[in-house]
Amino acid sequence: MFSFRKKAPAESSTWRERLKSGLARTRELLNRDISELFRGRKIDASFYEELENTLLAADVGVTATAFLIERLKSEARRAGYADAAQLKDGLRAALLELLAPIAVPLEVSAHRPFVIMLAGVNGAGKTTSIGKIAKYYQQAGKSVLLAAGDTFRAAAREQLQVWGERNNIAVIAQQSGDAAAVIFDAIAAARSRGIDIVLADTAGRLPTQLNLMEEIKKVKRVIAKAQPGAPHEVLLVLDANTGQNAVSQVRAFDQAVGVTGLVLTKLDGTAKGGVICAIAQQHAGEHSIPLRFIGVGESIDDLRPFNAEEFVDALLD
Repeated sequence: MFSFRKKAPAESSTWRERLKSGLARTRELLNRDISELFRGRKIDASFYEELENTLLAADVGVTATAFLIERLKSEARRAGYADAAQLKDGLRAALLELLAPIAVPLEVSAHRPFVIMLAGVNGAGKTTSIGKIAKYYQQAGKSVLLAAGDTFRAAAREQLQVWGERNNIAVIAQQSGDAAAVIFDAIAAARSRGIDIVLADTAGRLPTQLNLMEEIKKVKRVIAKAQPGAPHEVLLVLDANTGQNAVSQVRAFDQAVGVTGLVLTKLDGTAKGGVICAIAQQHAGEHSIPLRFIGVGESIDDLRPFNAEEFVDALLD
């Protein structure tokens, strides 16, 4: 069974610092109000109202905010709390309860090659994420091949080729042509070369562009012809700056291609880091979609598997 590389304590510490730094804008927004809110306050209706406003401002979302508030009310009633400071640990526990179900690492050992198709809207950071994910698995001892399936944007193909050259990773690309054909060829090449993982890029598209949504469905069908059962993972790349729009993107792409995992980028550039809570609540239950990776910077090491406990610690500091 595939297991993620155990990181040395120094490396883990470095990632935690990056995560804290990356979430600085969201944490500043939350802590500015929450620290004051939990200090010297009685638990009453105004306390819950102010906490609700603070969570909504961080883009936690209406449904997720209601979930967190209800958990805190239940905790206060159960324990007989009167002082708001007594609920600080309860907020952390409620956040973990909400986020833990989507903190599921991606297992890639069940198939060889393990085919991962990436999708997303224009500008979400999809091509850059592919390069970073490739490096992550390469460092974990896996061989990787990249398929330049974004045939609409020449810069995307060139960007992938730069990633490939920099990290000695093969890239299958064509100057022009059909995205599905490029990925089909890439899977055939991966089989012949004994490659562990294929990362297939696709062109950015809006859910409202129905012709392009039909095209990505075709890409998925062709991948299944190239290797029965593939793609083994359909990753949707989301830009954290879009806030609640990310939730609707998940819904639309999931209906089109059956999203099996998420990548959330650019958390370092927004105060809307709470959107992770909205995503978790929106897809709670049987159809929970795991958040596989989060990105908190431009460095190649700033995209890592999502860890709920690390995230909550960094968020609440």
